[in-house]
Amino acid sequence: MLSLSSLLLRRHRLHFHKSFSTLSLPLRHPTYLVWSSNTSLGKTLVSAGLAASFLLPLPLPLPLRRRRRFLYLKPLQTGFPSDSDSGFVFRKLSALSSAAATHPFLASHRVLKTSAADRFGMADSDFRDEFRFSGGKGADGAPSELICETMFAWREAVSPHLAAERETGAVEDSAVLAMLQRRLEMGLNSGVDEEEEVNAFCVVETAGGVASPGPSGTLQCDLYRPFRLPAILVGDGHLGGISGTISAYESLKLRGYDVVAVVIEDHGLVNEVPLGSYLRQRVPVLVLPSIPQDLSDDLIEWYKDARVVFDSLVDTMLSAHAERIKRLRDMPKKAGNVIWWPFTQHKLVSEEDITVIDSRCGENFSVFKAEDDGVITQQFDACASWWTQGPDAILQTELARDMGYAAGRFGHVMFPENVYEPALECAELLLEGAGKGWASRSYFSDNGSTSIEIALKMAFRRFSFDHGILNDDSSERRTELMVLALTGSYHGDTLGAMEAQAPSSYTGFLQQPWYTGRGLFLDPPTVFLCNNTWNVSLPEGMRSSSENFENITFSSRNEVFNTNRDKSNLAETYSLYISRVLEQYPKSEGLVGALIMEPVIQGAGGMHFVDPLFQRVLVNVCRSKNIPIIFDEVFTGFWRLGTETAAELLSCVPDIACFAKLMTGGIIPLAATLATNAVFDSFIGDSKLKALLHGHSYSAHAMGCTAAAKSIKWFKDPRTNPNIVSEGRLLRELWDKELVYMISSHPAVERVVALGTLCALELRAEGPNAGYASTYARSLLKKLCEDGVYMRPLGNVIYLMCGPCTSPEICHQVLTKVYRRLDEFSRIR
Repeated sequence: MLSLSSLLLRRHRLHFHKSFSTLSLPLRHPTYLVWSSNTSLGKTLVSAGLAASFLLPLPLPLPLRRRRRFLYLKPLQTGFPSDSDSGFVFRKLSALSSAAATHPFLASHRVLKTSAADRFGMADSDFRDEFRFSGGKGADGAPSELICETMFAWREAVSPHLAAERETGAVEDSAVLAMLQRRLEMGLNSGVDEEEEVNAFCVVETAGGVASPGPSGTLQCDLYRPFRLPAILVGDGHLGGISGTISAYESLKLRGYDVVAVVIEDHGLVNEVPLGSYLRQRVPVLVLPSIPQDLSDDLIEWYKDARVVFDSLVDTMLSAHAERIKRLRDMPKKAGNVIWWPFTQHKLVSEEDITVIDSRCGENFSVFKAEDDGVITQQFDACASWWTQGPDAILQTELARDMGYAAGRFGHVMFPENVYEPALECAELLLEGAGKGWASRSYFSDNGSTSIEIALKMAFRRFSFDHGILNDDSSERRTELMVLALTGSYHGDTLGAMEAQAPSSYTGFLQQPWYTGRGLFLDPPTVFLCNNTWNVSLPEGMRSSSENFENITFSSRNEVFNTNRDKSNLAETYSLYISRVLEQYPKSEGLVGALIMEPVIQGAGGMHFVDPLFQRVLVNVCRSKNIPIIFDEVFTGFWRLGTETAAELLSCVPDIACFAKLMTGGIIPLAATLATNAVFDSFIGDSKLKALLHGHSYSAHAMGCTAAAKSIKWFKDPRTNPNIVSEGRLLRELWDKELVYMISSHPAVERVVALGTLCALELRAEGPNAGYASTYARSLLKKLCEDGVYMRPLGNVIYLMCGPCTSPEICHQVLTKVYRRLDEFSRIR
């Protein structure tokens, strides 16, 4: 039975992830979220004060040079219509304008969606008032304009999630965000000519406190996170308010918000002093005069007294906005001058090609576009940030909180002969999950490439131990040990890892003059989908005109993994081929001391789907020759291919396996090399020199282990990952089968692979348009970027990658965009 927290989590996912939509935020004018550390602390008074300071500038210090517009948005309102914050701002500004009588003033008020409309037999449009207040003349006579809007309103004065549940039903997060985006665009830009200069300002006032629920049950600090609007925090000047204000501030910072200023009411307790000290004076703490207790007071005198504070606050907000825009605009040029990007030919990169990422929220980047006076728009991270990313927005926040706890509790502590809870929990989870049934030890390092080098050390020691080439003076003995690996393999960019992979673009003289390729490299048969059929492509060395192979085409992907194929004549051919190559390998080259391979999918080699039958046979042949087996699961592990490990798809296990990337949800580097007890025992002896002398300063660091433990549990638990099916052993199908098959029949596509969170396709190309160095896909990817899909190719191979928690609906929408752009790409080509 699901717990209440699990039910709320599922409801949040339903409301937030129902559809993939590209949110955008115009940056032409400053827009701020107004938060408070609790309810009834004066958010609306602050909003009204900001509006008064901006719209009704004092004649001499702040002359009105052009038309001014202030947009006040209240997304969620309960207790309506007796309580209406947008109505309050509207009325107070109208009164202040009349009292000032210095500028023309136009004000409007509207409530867009309310349950009270049905109750009183009225339409939503009936909750609308428009007034014009004419005052004196400004410098150019242009009217100040106030627009006040409430987006969703409920009658009962309770938390929005309760009010919505009782009156209208829960409102999806995506609906709130979509309406907020529309109101921002319309409120700031409607009725404005392109050439007209309007000095506009917007505040979006939240409901209750920072962590108060929205109408779906999602905390508001999470609900509004996709926009990442800069924040004003209304703190608490009462007794106990220091703690509440700091807690609210930390909740916002934990989610990546920028808090520009803290505002508190003066209650004579001087709360601003410890708050300013805690914030290291980096965030101004402004103090408002004490508010009259009689709320029927028109507050005009209070606003006059508070005017200097609101003017200062407006200046702070305008300055922070201008500085943010400047930073974002300057970043491409600065980056091009100081950064050396990996896997990038800088000569081919212009400033326009540089993507400025303001933040990420779950699966989406928030990208700054300099055109149109600047806009923040969302892009789906379809390459999973180099295959590391798995968290949605919910898990991202969970990981940030848990890592903050680990940093606060441990910082970093060294690992040898020490133990602490995150490292122990992570090791146990790895052995109970990815290593279940075969591994007994977990060795931590800092990234995938180093985990490979550790695995090679382990395997070579085990091989030497088993084959009697170790003795007391083994440190003096030279025995050349080689690997057995596959063409198209990639195991990382450190020197040792590169030696264990076949010659490729990554290992040539231009990249690694020391490279010799210390191995025997086999051309593997691959599997691909083309024209609705799964096919096995045999390398040249296995083809024979006299052979009539069975089962080299399949109607479904599941047939490819079926272990009944082990009895086929193709399996016998694979076994004879592998054995013959091993027997013919000259001993003068060295001994084959380890098999290393990426199970099922070769990632950087071009997203090739290696025939699982071939890899299974290869493992069996090596077992018969007592050659240790390494699975490089840095890419394929932790649900990337639809199971916790790709070994499950192969139906066989290794002696050693390497994990990284998704292990921590991609939020922080960490790697693990798992090994059998036999491998571990080969390092046991009386001398320290026989130990595994390898390590990293950040081995098993607390934050990485904490993130890994959280991610491992999260991905495999159906209460937190709705994609888990078949008793927690598989992900449900994420890529729409019909659409995948349609793409496989597209004339521009050579082959398709769809498995787990991966969907890859090779564009049909020849000559210089094919291969890793190709820029053939560039125009296609630019169009997809315009559609809100961020991708990075492997030459003429493009791929989509989501996370284990990504909904199939989102995958379908992204894949649909690819299919539509393929048609356009095909016509142009």
